[in-house]
Amino acid sequence: MKFLLVFDFDHTIIDENSDTWIVKCAPDRRLPNGLRNSYQPGHWTEYMGRVFVYLGDNGVKEDEMKRTMTTIPFTAGMIDLLGFIGENKEFFDCIIVSDSNTIFIDWILKAADFHDVFDEVFTNPATFSSSGYLTVQNFHTHHCAKCPKNLCKRKVLKEFLDKQLERGISYTQIVYIGDGGNDLCPVMFLKKNDIAMPRQGYTLEKKISQLAQDLSPVQCSVLVWSSASDIMSYLKLLKKE
Repeated sequence: MKFLLVFDFDHTIIDENSDTWIVKCAPDRRLPNGLRNSYQPGHWTEYMGRVFVYLGDNGVKEDEMKRTMTTIPFTAGMIDLLGFIGENKEFFDCIIVSDSNTIFIDWILKAADFHDVFDEVFTNPATFSSSGYLTVQNFHTHHCAKCPKNLCKRKVLKEFLDKQLERGISYTQIVYIGDGGNDLCPVMFLKKNDIAMPRQGYTLEKKISQLAQDLSPVQCSVLVWSSASDIMSYLKLLKKE
């Protein structure tokens, strides 16, 4: 009887987008218009690469970035929820699948002492170069037309489940907690017994509603959350069963 919890990171665990929060380190806390307008849909990682070059060129160092990132607030109720999951690891395996990067997530989880709650983190690999610039790579390559070029969360989830099965681990239920458009692809992979938990008022909830209106609803159950205490109530029910 084990459950798999899959979390997105930005606007789900934290109440902000880590990639846009880093702009607080820029001169005057903003990016030049040319850089801001250089984003092309589906190519966010490349865009952030240019942002990190701009920060590096302006002398923004690793310690300043770290200080800034660890001030991001967690979503309402999330600290209690992660504490609860950490105390009940015999029931819950827990992973993050995120379009952020390894360094940002690592800093934020370690600063709040939540690193041990998560069994694995799947996100874009990041390192600081010898000259002190933050560089980020695409997580993987894939052939999914629905997802950004650097990350298909369905592929990540499927590969994780396959690997767990090889180890003899299968899950009674998958609970997918997210907010964004790129969370729809893995949600559509979930089975009837699984549950999608989209954040209220965010893109994922709207896309799931649209599918239901188009008479092609997702297979899994859907439970909308606005505070992480809604998620905790559901997990407490699962634990009782």
